[in-house]
Amino acid sequence: MTLPTMLPHGREEVLAWCRGIDEGPWSSLAVPERVTYPSHALTVQLSAAAALTERVRLWSTLVVLPAHDAVQVAKDMASVDQLSAGRLTVGVGVGGREHDYRAIAGDFTRRWQRMDNQVAEMQRIWAQEPPFEGADPVGPPPVQPGGPPFVAGVVGPKALARAAKWAIGVDDPSSIVAVDATALAHQREKVVQAWKDAGRDEAPHFSASLWYALGPDAKQQLGAYVYDYLRIFDDGYARSTAEQAPVHTADALREAVDAAREAGCDEFFLVPTTTDPAELDRTREALGI
Repeated sequence: MTLPTMLPHGREEVLAWCRGIDEGPWSSLAVPERVTYPSHALTVQLSAAAALTERVRLWSTLVVLPAHDAVQVAKDMASVDQLSAGRLTVGVGVGGREHDYRAIAGDFTRRWQRMDNQVAEMQRIWAQEPPFEGADPVGPPPVQPGGPPFVAGVVGPKALARAAKWAIGVDDPSSIVAVDATALAHQREKVVQAWKDAGRDEAPHFSASLWYALGPDAKQQLGAYVYDYLRIFDDGYARSTAEQAPVHTADALREAVDAAREAGCDEFFLVPTTTDPAELDRTREALGI
C-alpha cells in the first residue's frame, strides 16, 4: 500500500494511514516522489513511516535520483534505515519531468549514466568510505549490511541492462493505470533475461503499481487524480487517460490484482487517490483480506 503522498493532507492522515497499513495485511508501505506538486517530501514521509510502523517494509517508489545529490540521498536513506531498524528498500528512477529537476537545480542531462554512478557512490558512502580524501565518513551507517537494497524503476532494454548490474529487481511503471497480464508478464520475462545476461543467478524481484479508487464518487475521484498528475505532459493525453482509467470498483480492483499475480509480480503496490483512511477498509473488503 502506498501513502497518499501526492495529495494535500496533514498529521492526522499520516498517523491513520501508517498505523492502518502496519496493522495489515499489507507487506510494504511505499512513498513516491514529486517536487513541483502539492506532495509531501519523500524523505520526510518515509521518516514518519519508519517511526510509526513496526512490521511493514518501507519503499521509495521512486526517488528521482539524478535530480538530487547522491551523498545527501545516501545519508537520508541510511537515516531512514536506522529509524526503521533495517526495513527500507530504495526504489530509484530518472523521472520524466524536467520541472522537478529545475526546481531543485538538478541536471536533466545524461541522467541514466549519472544514476548508475550515483548508486555506486551511495554504496561507497554506506560502506563508510569518506566522500573525499581527508573527510570523515558520512553517517549514520545503515542497519542492513551493504546498505538498503536498490530497485530500479526502468523499462527499456538498455535501462534493464544497467539496472541488472546493481539492483535486486525492477519496479515496472507500465501498469499504473490498468494491468494487462500478458504485457506485464512479457516485461517480467525481459527483466529475468536481463539478469541472466548480466550473469546474475538470483531471480530479480518484480513489482508494479496501480492507481485506484473505491467508495463514493470513485470514478470521478480517480479521473481527477490521474488528470492532475499527468497534465504536465499533455492536456489531451491526461484527459483521455483519466476518462479511461478503469479501476474504480471492487470488481475492477480484484481483476487488476489477479492480473498482476498472473503476470508474476512479487509485489503489487496499490496507490490510493484519496486521503481518506477509510479507503484501507474498503480495499481490504474488496480484496477479501
